[in-house]
Amino acid sequence: MLWWPKISNFAPFFEILCKNLMRFLNKYLVVVGAMLLLVSCRQRQERVVTPYGSVLDSVEVTEDFDLADIQTNGELIMATVSGPETYYDYHGRQLGTQYLICQHFADSLGVRLRIDVCRDSAELRRRLDEGEADIVAWPTPGEIEVGAEKPELAEELAQWYHPDRIAAAKKEEQDLLTVKKVKRRIFSPMLDKRGGIISHYDQFFIAYSRDIRWDWRLLAAQCYQESTFDPKAVSFAGAKGLMQIMPGTADHLGVARSRLYEPEANIAAATKYIAELQRTFADISDHYERTNFVLASYNGGAHHIRDAMALAKRDGKNNHRWGEVAPYVLKLAQPKYYNDPLVKYGYMRGSETLDYVSKIRQRFAGYQGVKSPHAGFHPSKPRKADQRKKKYDL
Repeated sequence: MLWWPKISNFAPFFEILCKNLMRFLNKYLVVVGAMLLLVSCRQRQERVVTPYGSVLDSVEVTEDFDLADIQTNGELIMATVSGPETYYDYHGRQLGTQYLICQHFADSLGVRLRIDVCRDSAELRRRLDEGEADIVAWPTPGEIEVGAEKPELAEELAQWYHPDRIAAAKKEEQDLLTVKKVKRRIFSPMLDKRGGIISHYDQFFIAYSRDIRWDWRLLAAQCYQESTFDPKAVSFAGAKGLMQIMPGTADHLGVARSRLYEPEANIAAATKYIAELQRTFADISDHYERTNFVLASYNGGAHHIRDAMALAKRDGKNNHRWGEVAPYVLKLAQPKYYNDPLVKYGYMRGSETLDYVSKIRQRFAGYQGVKSPHAGFHPSKPRKADQRKKKYDL
């Protein structure tokens, strides 16, 4: 006969059953919660940044995100600090011994290399330990560290790397810096001095210089410094045309890359970019001084020039006078200065930028005797918008 408790005893029996069930469920939930917490702690969210700078949806990366996962994801993350031995930007070209070594390693893996520039070695260590970087390129050439949770990547790097790669990277960089920066086919400082003709493109300099309120001869002097009036000139970094417009800058300005070799389109793009730089330095009220800063930024980058201005101001200099800021542009090649907390954009090869501004000013002085072929022209007088050919509107 099946035993069953009496109705009067059922309530205590049910209460005991419920208590035991709750104890079991509580233990089970604690275990499951701990497992979920452990998994979440072993994961990080990482932004996926395309080579063009756009951010895609986040992807979940575990601590054991090793070689195979890096190759599947298509990206190797290198953390480093700014400097001549590590990484720096030079006229749109990424250079530095450590960078070149790591770029060749990434090439051997079949992935792109992403650079995260850190403030100091403490930040480098933190990023590597927390899995935010796959490798760290320390300031000493050849000293490349792989994250502890990536043994396969570490083994691959150890097999690929040998000390000769340091010398090879240095030679590659030196070759890039010593060869002609711009391939030119034309060297023509002035076509007809007596006739007042500087170049074949004077009409475009005259027309578009009005938009930026420059003397057209200054724009011509800058063009000569950029390309010696060669519309087919191209730099080692990929800048093209009369005014050496970078493809990325063309994209930013809304100019088709295919048009960069067209003289008028190239000059129009350059003046549009110069107008942006003028707005960037609108805090400099003196037109002559502001133009010097614009020229320097066109060559070396506005961010670096702003870094030099910040250092000059700290030291009690007038940071709106080019003559007082220029020495700090040079100093940005020294660790004491490019590692200064005030400096946001790191190392810079400033000697070429100073030379660039100086030569343009000297050439402009030589062009001063050239008359404008258009009577009544004044460099600061804006031209009417309807005078421009519509097909070159930007």
